[in-house]
Amino acid sequence: MKAMVYNKYGMADVITLKEVEIPTPKENEVLVKIHSASVNSWDWDLLRGKPFLTRLGGLLKPKYKTLGADIAGEVKVIGRDVKHLLPGDEVFGDISWYGWGGFAEYVCVNEDALSLKPSSMTFDQAAAIPQAAVLALQGLLIKGELQKDQTVLINGAGGGVGTFALQIAKLYGAKVTCVDSTVKLDMLKTMGADHVIDYSKEELLKNGRCYDLILDVVGNRSIFDYKRLLNPAGAYVMVGGSLSLITQILFLGPLISKMEGKSMNILVHKPNKQDQNFLQELFVADKIRPVIDRTYSLSQVAEAFKYFGEGHAKGKVLICMDHKKL
Repeated sequence: MKAMVYNKYGMADVITLKEVEIPTPKENEVLVKIHSASVNSWDWDLLRGKPFLTRLGGLLKPKYKTLGADIAGEVKVIGRDVKHLLPGDEVFGDISWYGWGGFAEYVCVNEDALSLKPSSMTFDQAAAIPQAAVLALQGLLIKGELQKDQTVLINGAGGGVGTFALQIAKLYGAKVTCVDSTVKLDMLKTMGADHVIDYSKEELLKNGRCYDLILDVVGNRSIFDYKRLLNPAGAYVMVGGSLSLITQILFLGPLISKMEGKSMNILVHKPNKQDQNFLQELFVADKIRPVIDRTYSLSQVAEAFKYFGEGHAKGKVLICMDHKKL
């Protein structure tokens, strides 16, 4: 089979298309023929080995040679202890806790990572959902404890996590302000944002607005800035950002919470099949839809990373397999 492989940290040019053996599933694994995969920030961080925390699994070279956490495809072979899946089942999921490997024609993965794909959902749509939508859901509802009629600020609203977060927040009755670049604002308005802010033209701290909940996808400010933007008893949830901000939240967050009653949180990513299935239900009920910006072939993964790294993607960037050509 063909797979995109990298053996050292770097930019997109360190990834190459190689011929490798099709893996054999272990007892509790299934072999999935991948139809679509998607690019996430975690893939981008692991590719570069930045921030340094991403190197905990491999200090000098990558632990996993093939990136790709979100996949959608068809089960081809099952291990002897697999209980809930059969050959021919169409599935999707976030496989990051089970070894990565989505940027390939086939991957073996523990069955617990996978949900059955509804017939109304395309493989592309399925691959766009798992990591980004679960992060949005967990950030808003679990860490943020979102309530109806709250004011929500989504910083970095135009990407994968942000576009799902906007839909979920509106679904739960929140008033949502979205922050992103000029080219994404019209899309966010169309999706239902109550207010949009162009970060290149408007300074958040000067408009006088505060929020009940901040979901931060980019983490490009200090903890003190975010504290100022919160209403009393408000909650801040960091989904992505710098190591310096992580450090500030870990050491200063408890103090701010104790003294001012404002909750400062870091969302630790953990794939959750229950949340994945809930999001699937929302999709089937036509309450959320993934925003897909561009699609690339397997051989174009490096180009996909280059585009993703520029920060201009509106929603998700997908890798789509063409098994007839590959």
